[in-house]
Amino acid sequence: PSNSSAASDVYKRQFSDGLSQHPKIFDKLYVNMAKAGEAGGVLDVVLDRLSTFQEKALKTTNKVKSAMVYPIVIMGVAVAIVAILMIFVVPQFQKIFTDMLKGNARMPALTQMIIDISDFMKENYILTGLIIVGVILFVKIFFKTKIGIRVWDTAALKLPKIGDLVMKSTVARFTRTFGTLLASGVPILEALTITRGTIKNSLISDALSRVHDRVRDGENLSTPLDQQNIFPTMVTSMVEVGEETGQLPEMLNRIADNYDDEVDNSVGAITSVIEPIMIVFLAVVVGTIVIALFLPIIQIIQ
Repeated sequence: PSNSSAASDVYKRQFSDGLSQHPKIFDKLYVNMAKAGEAGGVLDVVLDRLSTFQEKALKTTNKVKSAMVYPIVIMGVAVAIVAILMIFVVPQFQKIFTDMLKGNARMPALTQMIIDISDFMKENYILTGLIIVGVILFVKIFFKTKIGIRVWDTAALKLPKIGDLVMKSTVARFTRTFGTLLASGVPILEALTITRGTIKNSLISDALSRVHDRVRDGENLSTPLDQQNIFPTMVTSMVEVGEETGQLPEMLNRIADNYDDEVDNSVGAITSVIEPIMIVFLAVVVGTIVIALFLPIIQIIQ
């Protein structure tokens, strides 16, 4: 009897209960939408809607990541080139300059600085490696603290071009998630809570917490959303229209579609700006070392 009772309990469980047992794979968004679909008898519609949402959200995320790959690659190449020049090339030139000058003249200041840095890196390569690792670890740890997260999130919204991309991708994610939840029958306060959990930027997440509290107190969504001074005016205006017409989920998804296109444009703009900047940066770094190595030759010729 106990076994049959346990089996009966298993069969009584909902599909959403099974999803909730695997939070690392199925987040609150999945579980709550499945619950709403089960309650309304439209689970198939909700799952189809969830699939569409995930496809569009993943597409937007990949666009943002692709914009960040190029500068990271260029920075890695720049560090590798500088390390090779400082450890292997500069010491060879130093021997040549020492033999040619023979103590009759001083090295140019820029050349001497490059040589000193090269000597330090070559003689203290373990310490140099530890310093680099220490800086990386410090940055990682700092940006996991509350202050670090706040600094990073604030900078992400303030940086030229980058801030615009972050805001547009966040608006697209917020409106897509929120609209999908509402269309699936999830209550507005619960939908706001779930949506807030999907937002990575702490400033925007905190703003949504304040919006949630004011909606809970009986206010419309558009008023506190507009008063946070974070979301673009067009977004809050369209949300207000959606509330007035009773078509808020449809309006939110329309906003998301519009901002997905805006993310495309922003990624293209950032890529077009970053490429020449990174090329110039790499040229300046390598060019400075090359100029420093040729200054003594010019001095000897003169």
